Amino acid sequence: MNELEFVTQHRRYLHQHPELSLQEHKTTQYLQRFLESLDIPYERPLETGIIGFLKGQSDETIAFRADIDALPIHEQNDVDYRSTVDDRMHACGHDGHTTALMLFAQRCKALYDKGALPHNVLFIFQPAEESGGGANLLIKANAFAQYDIKAIYGVHVMPFVEEESVVIRDNEITASATEYRFFIEGESSHVANKEQGKSAGEALQHILTQLSQIQQYHLNGLQRNIVHIGHFHAGEAINTVPSNGYLEGTIRTYDMDDLSIIQSQMQKIADSAELLFGVKCEVRFAEGYPPTINHPELKKYVVESLEYNQLNVIENELPYLFGEDFSFYGQIAPAYFVFVGTRNEEKQFVTGLHTPHLNFDERMLIRIADYYERLLMNYNEVEA
Repeated sequence: MNELEFVTQHRRYLHQHPELSLQEHKTTQYLQRFLESLDIPYERPLETGIIGFLKGQSDETIAFRADIDALPIHEQNDVDYRSTVDDRMHACGHDGHTTALMLFAQRCKALYDKGALPHNVLFIFQPAEESGGGANLLIKANAFAQYDIKAIYGVHVMPFVEEESVVIRDNEITASATEYRFFIEGESSHVANKEQGKSAGEALQHILTQLSQIQQYHLNGLQRNIVHIGHFHAGEAINTVPSNGYLEGTIRTYDMDDLSIIQSQMQKIADSAELLFGVKCEVRFAEGYPPTINHPELKKYVVESLEYNQLNVIENELPYLFGEDFSFYGQIAPAYFVFVGTRNEEKQFVTGLHTPHLNFDERMLIRIADYYERLLMNYNEVEA
């Protein structure tokens, strides 16, 4: 089959069979069979996800990463390859990222068979980007300890950027993502004797108000941060003082000092709720994703590879406030992450990430493989 048929077939199969983070068992089996068909050696450091490796003509290893998990979203696209699983959808383009890396792996194997693969190549089909920090799990499992990785690259489709354009940025390109949760324990009483209770609902109102003031009063106004309140509730019955309350949300910032300020203020807010309302209040933070940092020394390779493939390079002035677990790979090697435009108004490919109508033209997956191939072939040959 030709490459368009290749990417269309594989992407649409993956799209029809989405699996959530750390549940990507069938997807992993599909990828394992694919690597076996090419006789590419592989490892499975975790229960899901898979890493392929080809030995090239040098001792340098270049890594490329795709994420393989889907989201708990019910697809609303009217296409014959829509998700076959209710409330599961590749609504963030990971089916495309995976397929592009599969095509690149096939090209690399052809080069290897001819003795023309210039460097070692690591193909990382990573689980649990959306939830669970699969990149960090792989690192903690020592999945890369045996490889001397000189650079690692990744991409993400971007429906707000036109096809044929790619967004880059040195240093921070995406934000840190940290979940927080407030747990409030009060004392119930009948509404007729409400003064005898300790209202978790009153404490929750205070917390909601104070959280909304953090950006306004405690952070640099020139910095972009998000303190998002996602879900909250309090109380048990219509005629009782609420004895418990709960609030959860996410923090997005690309400055780790700002994250420390936000977390400190949240702890003070919890302490103040206890003091003012007599409740017990605890705030907990889940281990999040750090900002994705693009190493400036890789920029010359990225720009040359994009321009070589006639892709328009857009340099963002500010980072995106998305969270992205590709950020962890910067701990093991210089890394660079870009956003590949997939917006096509004529075909109505215009809806955002994490929406039930996300879709894109598979031809762009060939362009991603083109970009990867040029990065590999031209590594160490671009003048600074």
